[in-house]
Amino acid sequence: MLQLTERVSAAPSDGVLRLPFDTRQKSRFRAALDDGTEVGVFLERGLILRDGDCLRAEGGRIVRVEAADESVSTVHCTDATLLARVSYHLGNRHVPLQIGHGFARYRHDHVLDDMVRGLGVEPLAEQAPFEPEAGAYGGGHGHGHHHDHHH
Repeated sequence: MLQLTERVSAAPSDGVLRLPFDTRQKSRFRAALDDGTEVGVFLERGLILRDGDCLRAEGGRIVRVEAADESVSTVHCTDATLLARVSYHLGNRHVPLQIGHGFARYRHDHVLDDMVRGLGVEPLAEQAPFEPEAGAYGGGHGHGHHHDHHH
């Protein structure tokens, strides 16, 4: 079994480890690469693997992590105020939430879908990668976010 023990900067990889978000939050687990190679992941506690992260095996092999498709609901909305309201109400329920340009995504849940409909938006139930926000105190790194802070 290939042992992956270190997250490294983006590098050419020779394997893909496709994982759902729940698994990417764990520091120790077994899985299989897309080619069927069994791996054991042994990382520092508290690390969340993000889509595009690379892991190095003890022998130097590099494996790229990809977010697996999972059952989610996606809200597409061109009205920024309405999308903010939807995001606020989902966040108020402590729901892990992925926010992107013109959309919000959460794990599929028919009760939450009904709430979103009540706010005036139709959620789309689909299979898609889920990459929720780390939260205000989550640390780590977020892909696709710009941090141009002007104080």
